[in-house]
Amino acid sequence: MSPPRILSIAGSDSSGGAGIQADIKTITMLGGYAMTAITAITAQNSLGVTAVEALSPALVAAQIDACTSDIGVDAVKIGMLGSPAIAAVVADRLEALRVPVVFDPVMVATSGAALADAATIAGFERLMRLAVLTTPNVTELAALGGHAAMMARGVAYLAKGGDAEGERVEDTLMIPGEAPHVMAGTRIHTRHNHGTGCTLSSAIATYIGRGLPLSEAVDRARLFVRSALRAAPGFGAGHGPMGHHEARG
Repeated sequence: MSPPRILSIAGSDSSGGAGIQADIKTITMLGGYAMTAITAITAQNSLGVTAVEALSPALVAAQIDACTSDIGVDAVKIGMLGSPAIAAVVADRLEALRVPVVFDPVMVATSGAALADAATIAGFERLMRLAVLTTPNVTELAALGGHAAMMARGVAYLAKGGDAEGERVEDTLMIPGEAPHVMAGTRIHTRHNHGTGCTLSSAIATYIGRGLPLSEAVDRARLFVRSALRAAPGFGAGHGPMGHHEARG
Protein backbone atom coordinates (compact mmCIF):
# COMPACT_ATOMS: atom_id res chain seq x y z
CA MET A 1 0.00 0.00 0.00
CA SER A 2 1.31 3.44 -0.89
CA PRO A 3 2.00 5.82 2.01
CA PRO A 4 -0.47 8.69 2.51
CA ARG A 5 0.78 11.88 0.90
CA ILE A 6 0.78 14.66 3.50
CA LEU A 7 1.46 18.30 2.63
CA SER A 8 2.64 20.53 5.47
CA ILE A 9 2.16 24.27 4.91
CA ALA A 10 4.15 25.89 7.71
CA GLY A 11 7.23 27.81 8.78
CA SER A 12 10.76 26.47 9.04
CA ASP A 13 12.37 26.03 12.46
CA SER A 14 16.15 26.26 12.14
CA SER A 15 16.67 24.18 15.31
CA GLY A 16 14.51 21.31 14.03
CA GLY A 17 12.16 21.08 17.00
CA ALA A 18 8.99 22.54 15.54
CA GLY A 19 7.47 23.73 12.27
CA ILE A 20 8.21 22.04 8.97
CA GLN A 21 11.05 20.01 10.47
CA ALA A 22 8.84 18.51 13.21
CA ASP A 23 6.15 17.82 10.63
CA ILE A 24 8.49 15.92 8.33
CA LYS A 25 9.76 13.80 11.22
CA THR A 26 6.24 13.07 12.46
CA ILE A 27 4.78 12.22 9.06
CA THR A 28 7.74 9.97 8.25
CA MET A 29 7.66 8.15 11.59
CA LEU A 30 3.94 7.47 11.10
CA GLY A 31 4.44 5.99 7.65
CA GLY A 32 3.42 8.97 5.54
CA TYR A 33 5.13 10.69 2.63
CA ALA A 34 5.97 14.27 3.66
CA MET A 35 5.82 17.26 1.32
CA THR A 36 6.19 20.91 2.26
CA ALA A 37 5.21 24.43 1.36
CA ILE A 38 7.36 26.70 3.51
CA THR A 39 5.65 29.95 4.50
CA ALA A 40 8.43 31.61 6.50
CA ILE A 41 12.00 31.16 7.62
CA THR A 42 12.69 31.52 11.32
CA ALA A 43 15.92 31.67 13.27
CA GLN A 44 15.08 29.94 16.53
CA ASN A 45 16.22 27.41 19.08
CA SER A 46 15.08 26.15 22.46
CA LEU A 47 15.51 29.63 23.94
CA GLY A 48 13.32 31.52 21.51
CA VAL A 49 12.82 33.09 18.09
CA THR A 50 15.39 35.69 17.03
CA ALA A 51 14.31 36.40 13.44
CA VAL A 52 11.36 35.72 11.13
CA GLU A 53 11.08 36.39 7.42
CA ALA A 54 7.93 35.44 5.52
CA LEU A 55 8.20 34.17 1.97
CA SER A 56 6.19 35.72 -0.84
CA PRO A 57 2.61 34.48 -1.27
CA ALA A 58 3.45 33.62 -4.88
CA LEU A 59 6.27 31.31 -3.79
CA VAL A 60 4.07 29.62 -1.21
CA ALA A 61 1.40 29.06 -3.86
CA ALA A 62 4.01 27.72 -6.29
CA GLN A 63 5.18 25.16 -3.72
CA ILE A 64 1.61 23.98 -3.15
CA ASP A 65 0.98 23.76 -6.90
CA ALA A 66 4.22 21.85 -7.51
CA CYS A 67 3.25 19.18 -4.96
CA THR A 68 -0.41 18.82 -5.83
CA SER A 69 0.01 18.83 -9.61
CA ASP A 70 2.48 15.94 -9.67
CA ILE A 71 2.76 13.88 -6.47
CA GLY A 72 -0.79 14.50 -5.29
CA VAL A 73 -1.98 14.89 -1.73
CA ASP A 74 -4.19 12.93 0.66
CA ALA A 75 -4.27 15.38 3.59
CA VAL A 76 -2.90 18.81 4.50
CA LYS A 77 -1.56 20.26 7.73
CA ILE A 78 -1.40 24.05 8.12
CA GLY A 79 0.83 25.67 10.72
CA MET A 80 2.52 29.06 10.87
CA LEU A 81 1.41 31.26 7.95
CA GLY A 82 3.48 34.42 8.32
CA SER A 83 1.21 37.03 6.72
CA PRO A 84 -2.43 37.76 5.82
CA ALA A 85 -1.59 37.45 2.12
CA ILE A 86 -0.15 33.97 2.64
CA ALA A 87 -3.24 32.95 4.62
CA ALA A 88 -5.42 34.11 1.72
CA VAL A 89 -3.45 32.33 -0.99
CA VAL A 90 -3.37 29.11 1.04
CA ALA A 91 -7.15 29.29 1.43
CA ASP A 92 -7.52 29.88 -2.31
CA ARG A 93 -5.48 26.80 -3.14
CA LEU A 94 -7.13 24.54 -0.57
CA GLU A 95 -10.66 25.52 -1.56
CA ALA A 96 -9.92 24.13 -5.00
CA LEU A 97 -8.05 21.09 -3.70
CA ARG A 98 -10.85 19.56 -1.58
CA VAL A 99 -8.81 17.23 0.64
CA PRO A 100 -8.89 16.92 4.46
CA VAL A 101 -7.15 19.84 6.17
CA VAL A 102 -5.92 20.06 9.76
CA PHE A 103 -5.33 23.67 10.81
CA ASP A 104 -3.07 24.50 13.74
CA PRO A 105 -3.73 28.25 14.26
CA VAL A 106 -0.16 29.09 15.32
CA MET A 107 0.03 32.47 17.02
CA VAL A 108 2.77 32.11 19.63
CA ALA A 109 5.81 29.82 19.82
CA THR A 110 6.41 27.64 22.87
CA SER A 111 9.04 30.17 23.94
CA GLY A 112 6.43 32.95 23.91
CA ALA A 113 7.42 34.67 20.65
CA ALA A 114 4.53 36.01 18.57
CA LEU A 115 4.24 34.31 15.17
CA ALA A 116 1.04 35.93 13.87
CA ASP A 117 -0.26 39.50 13.90
CA ALA A 118 -3.89 40.59 14.20
CA ALA A 119 -4.41 40.77 10.44
CA THR A 120 -3.08 37.24 9.95
CA ILE A 121 -5.33 35.95 12.75
CA ALA A 122 -8.30 37.60 11.02
CA GLY A 123 -7.42 35.57 7.93
CA PHE A 124 -7.82 32.35 9.91
CA GLU A 125 -11.62 32.42 9.44
CA ARG A 126 -11.55 30.96 5.92
CA LEU A 127 -9.10 28.28 6.95
CA MET A 128 -11.19 27.20 9.94
CA ARG A 129 -14.19 26.79 7.64
CA LEU A 130 -12.08 24.73 5.23
CA ALA A 131 -10.52 22.48 7.84
CA VAL A 132 -11.89 19.18 9.10
CA LEU A 133 -10.23 20.14 12.40
CA THR A 134 -8.72 23.25 14.00
CA THR A 135 -6.35 22.68 16.94
CA PRO A 136 -6.02 25.77 19.20
CA ASN A 137 -4.17 25.72 22.50
CA VAL A 138 -5.44 27.64 25.52
CA THR A 139 -4.11 31.03 24.37
CA GLU A 140 -5.17 30.55 20.76
CA LEU A 141 -8.67 29.44 21.74
CA ALA A 142 -9.08 32.62 23.79
CA ALA A 143 -7.85 34.75 20.87
CA LEU A 144 -10.40 33.07 18.61
CA GLY A 145 -13.22 33.97 20.99
CA GLY A 146 -13.35 30.90 23.21
CA HIS A 147 -15.64 27.89 23.07
CA ALA A 148 -18.75 29.97 22.39
CA ALA A 149 -17.26 31.58 19.29
CA MET A 150 -15.86 28.30 17.97
CA MET A 151 -19.20 26.55 18.43
CA ALA A 152 -20.99 29.44 16.71
CA ARG A 153 -18.69 28.96 13.71
CA GLY A 154 -19.95 25.41 13.41
CA VAL A 155 -16.48 23.93 12.95
CA ALA A 156 -14.80 20.91 14.49
CA TYR A 157 -11.96 21.81 16.84
CA LEU A 158 -9.63 20.28 19.38
CA ALA A 159 -9.20 22.47 22.47
CA LYS A 160 -5.73 21.48 23.67
CA GLY A 161 -5.13 21.62 27.40
CA GLY A 162 -1.39 21.24 27.69
CA ASP A 163 -0.94 24.91 28.56
CA ALA A 164 -3.54 24.82 31.34
CA GLU A 165 -2.68 24.30 35.00
CA GLY A 166 -2.92 21.01 36.85
CA GLU A 167 -1.62 17.48 36.82
CA ARG A 168 -4.39 16.23 34.51
CA VAL A 169 -4.11 17.35 30.88
CA GLU A 170 -7.44 17.38 29.05
CA ASP A 171 -7.88 17.81 25.31
CA THR A 172 -11.49 18.27 24.22
CA LEU A 173 -12.62 17.32 20.72
CA MET A 174 -15.69 19.29 19.69
CA ILE A 175 -17.55 18.08 16.60
CA PRO A 176 -20.77 19.87 15.62
CA GLY A 177 -23.80 17.83 16.58
CA GLU A 178 -21.88 15.51 18.92
CA ALA A 179 -21.16 15.48 22.64
CA PRO A 180 -17.69 16.71 23.69
CA HIS A 181 -15.05 13.99 23.49
CA VAL A 182 -12.63 14.56 26.39
CA MET A 183 -9.24 12.83 26.20
CA ALA A 184 -7.12 13.06 29.32
CA GLY A 185 -3.76 11.98 30.63
CA THR A 186 -1.36 12.64 33.46
CA ARG A 187 0.92 15.60 32.76
CA ILE A 188 4.41 14.68 31.58
CA HIS A 189 6.74 17.05 33.43
CA THR A 190 9.47 18.16 31.04
CA ARG A 191 10.80 21.39 29.61
CA HIS A 192 11.52 19.57 26.35
CA ASN A 193 8.17 20.32 24.76
CA HIS A 194 9.13 22.41 21.74
CA GLY A 195 6.91 21.60 18.78
CA THR A 196 4.10 19.75 20.54
CA GLY A 197 1.37 21.54 18.57
CA CYS A 198 3.11 21.06 15.23
CA THR A 199 3.68 17.39 15.96
CA LEU A 200 0.10 16.80 17.07
CA SER A 201 -1.49 18.45 14.04
CA SER A 202 0.77 16.74 11.51
CA ALA A 203 0.16 13.38 13.22
CA ILE A 204 -3.61 13.92 13.00
CA ALA A 205 -3.28 14.81 9.32
CA THR A 206 -1.23 11.67 8.68
CA TYR A 207 -3.74 9.41 10.40
CA ILE A 208 -6.61 11.05 8.50
CA GLY A 209 -4.62 10.56 5.29
CA ARG A 210 -4.44 6.87 6.20
CA GLY A 211 -8.24 6.78 6.36
CA LEU A 212 -8.84 6.85 10.12
CA PRO A 213 -11.96 8.61 11.44
CA LEU A 214 -11.35 11.97 13.09
CA SER A 215 -11.75 10.92 16.73
CA GLU A 216 -9.41 7.95 16.33
CA ALA A 217 -6.87 10.07 14.45
CA VAL A 218 -6.83 12.58 17.31
CA ASP A 219 -6.56 9.91 19.98
CA ARG A 220 -3.64 8.15 18.27
CA ALA A 221 -1.89 11.46 17.53
CA ARG A 222 -2.05 12.37 21.22
CA LEU A 223 -0.36 9.10 22.09
CA PHE A 224 2.39 9.83 19.57
CA VAL A 225 3.04 13.25 21.12
CA ARG A 226 3.18 11.77 24.62
CA SER A 227 5.63 9.15 23.39
CA ALA A 228 7.79 11.86 21.79
CA LEU A 229 7.78 13.90 25.02
CA ARG A 230 9.04 10.91 26.98
CA ALA A 231 11.75 10.23 24.37
CA ALA A 232 13.12 13.80 24.30
CA PRO A 233 16.92 13.73 23.87
CA GLY A 234 17.52 16.60 26.30
CA PHE A 235 18.97 19.09 23.81
CA GLY A 236 19.00 22.83 24.46
CA ALA A 237 18.94 25.09 27.50
CA GLY A 238 15.27 26.09 27.17
CA HIS A 239 12.20 24.40 25.69
CA GLY A 240 14.08 21.60 23.97
CA PRO A 241 12.92 19.36 21.11
CA MET A 242 10.99 16.14 21.54
CA GLY A 243 12.19 12.68 20.58
CA HIS A 244 10.43 12.04 17.29
CA HIS A 245 13.09 9.48 16.42
CA GLU A 246 11.94 7.11 19.16
CA ALA A 247 8.24 8.02 19.37
CA ARG A 248 5.55 5.46 18.67
CA GLY A 249 2.02 6.06 17.40
